[in-house]
Amino acid sequence: MADTFPYHRILLKLGGESLCGTHQTGIDDGVLRRLAAEIKEVQTLGIQIAIVIGGGNIFRGGPATERGMDRTTADYMGMLATMINALALQDALERVGVFTRVLSAIEMHEIAEPYIRRRAIRHLEKGRIVIFAAGTGNPYFTTDTAASLRALEIQADVILKATKVDGVYDKDPMTHEDARRFDRLTYLDVLEKGLKVMDATAISMCMDNRLPIIVFDLFKEGNLKQVVSGVPLGTLVK
Repeated sequence: MADTFPYHRILLKLGGESLCGTHQTGIDDGVLRRLAAEIKEVQTLGIQIAIVIGGGNIFRGGPATERGMDRTTADYMGMLATMINALALQDALERVGVFTRVLSAIEMHEIAEPYIRRRAIRHLEKGRIVIFAAGTGNPYFTTDTAASLRALEIQADVILKATKVDGVYDKDPMTHEDARRFDRLTYLDVLEKGLKVMDATAISMCMDNRLPIIVFDLFKEGNLKQVVSGVPLGTLVK
């Protein structure tokens, strides 16, 4: 069935903040249940799904560094936050009957498998959802960069960057009524305009390897299925 869709293997990038729901921090179980249901619906179409999730709903290294914390320490704490989110999402997916594996860039044998590229691909081929946790395993790299790296390593067809707005705008649509949404952008557009799609390292990696990115609103029901079906939603960076 997956042959009828434009994408056979996707990398879904979720920000940790997407799990907060209406709260400022933490994990909203209602959000987890809805996410799990939407991901399951796409998985049943035969699409292979890998996920990279951030940890901003629990801990953000940037603000901590600005307050004087050592950058390396802050980044490692952020990686541990992504592991909490990965386990929560795994539990939600398995509650709806989807086989899921968490692969960590930092070894935590009791709760996750170590990241091994060939193992990750094999899980995907067997129809399991793979969640990549702990970023790249290195400080000074964001989960955006981890998403680009993992997507390239597993030869994903596209990165789907899930956000709370319906694409990329020239300014914050939450605070500017005249904000203009872009339907299509080039990688250079993103870099030259300083648009907040993904960080510059992540965008450069995608540009060098011609990996498309679609930025879309995750919180509108059915959007994930529409995106993988080829419906032009959000902003395409190519």
